[in-house]
Amino acid sequence: MKESPDIARVASLIGDPARANMLTALMAGIALTASELAQEAGVTAQTASSHLSKLKAGGLLMGRKQGRHQYYCLADADVADMLERLMGMATRVGHSRIRPGPTDPALRKARVCYDHLAGDLGVQMFDGLIQHRLIKSMADDLSLTSKGRTFIEAFGIDLEALTAKRRPVCKNCLDWSERRTHLAGGLGAALLNRFYSLKWAKRLPDSRVVVFSPSGLKKFETFLNAS
Repeated sequence: MKESPDIARVASLIGDPARANMLTALMAGIALTASELAQEAGVTAQTASSHLSKLKAGGLLMGRKQGRHQYYCLADADVADMLERLMGMATRVGHSRIRPGPTDPALRKARVCYDHLAGDLGVQMFDGLIQHRLIKSMADDLSLTSKGRTFIEAFGIDLEALTAKRRPVCKNCLDWSERRTHLAGGLGAALLNRFYSLKWAKRLPDSRVVVFSPSGLKKFETFLNAS
């Protein structure tokens, strides 16, 4: 038998409904305790502990201890990217869980995808950056143009610090609700953090929803047009 990546193991880890719920809950980019994840998964604390051990051993989660509590988060941005793509696939083939509620439209409009902006506004931002030639796409690769570097630095983002990290500066991420691309990578995370610091937007507590204030939304739209 030829050696190859064991996708069956990864698929089996994600394929369990309880573990899938835990991973989805961590897509907000925050760390949660075992009891919080047990609640998200609808299982007992003992069952949750078993699931979390398997996810850690499989390289999908990492844990860190703070005081008496053990917190869990996604291992890295690649795991989040994989989950977002699976959500898009599930939506496309009709495997959707119905969770009606007032936050559903808000979740589709703007949300956190691990640490970057997703949803309709995330796709709009990506399209604007491409349209104004601030980033360029070649096959699956994205990169900042010289014009883009100037614009992003003028917006208050330290590109030198971003490029010094191992993480790609620009990366495609397929949006599960829009089924189009939004911007991930170090730049995607830096832009969302910049929107927070400028008080254009904030994330709702215990939610992936990102809410732009009326003035923040206008400034966001100006940001897209000015680019």
